[in-house]
This record gives sequence, C-alpha cells and structure tokens, in this order.
Amino acid sequence: MTACNSLAFLVDSSFLDLSGKLPYDSFNLQEEHHDRKSWISHDLHRVVKRAAEMQGRTVTDFVIDALQSAASQAIEQADHVRMTMADQEAFAQALIAPAKPNPALKRAFAKANKLLAD
Repeated sequence: MTACNSLAFLVDSSFLDLSGKLPYDSFNLQEEHHDRKSWISHDLHRVVKRAAEMQGRTVTDFVIDALQSAASQAIEQADHVRMTMADQEAFAQALIAPAKPNPALKRAFAKANKLLAD
C-alpha cells in the first residue's frame, strides 16, 4: 500500500462541507500517539510529519494537498486512458470504413493539385 493509498482512507465523508470539499481545519491526524486510533502506522506518520516539516507546512496541510494531488492524478489518468481507447476505436473504424470525400475535400485536393502542378 503506497503512502497516498494509506492516507486516502483517513477522509471520512462526515468531514466534507456542502460542496463536497474538506474544510481546512476539519482534518487532523491527532499527533498524540498514546490515545489515538491507529489510522496509519507510526512509521508512515513519521515520514509524513518529516515531509511536512521539510516543506514548512502542517501535517494537515501536507496530507490534504497529497490527497488532492493523488485524486487529480487518478482522474487525469482514467480520462486519458478512456480518451485514448475512444481515439483508437475511431481510428480503427476510419481505416475499416473510410468516409467518402465531401465536396469541400474534393475542392481542396483540386486546388492543391493545381498549386503543385504549377
């Protein structure tokens, strides 16, 4: 399980505001180890805390940014794959059954042939 996947389950839908976003102050990793539930391993928490400190950010800000980046990346990758598959299908269909040239295309070819002949 990657760090982003480990952090993803920390977000409870009850934390979301009416727009479906996380309010900045509602997310907390509860850094007191003795009485917190083990949402993430101590090792992962230590890594996240160190990374946040290195960037001069709070753990909360770091985690929210990481979650948002991971979600955006996942959506972009899914959209890219989906578009690529649709493009492949359209290309294959065009090769199998090419469209007949319309009048505008015929005029363009005639003009190009005339220009090239001169």
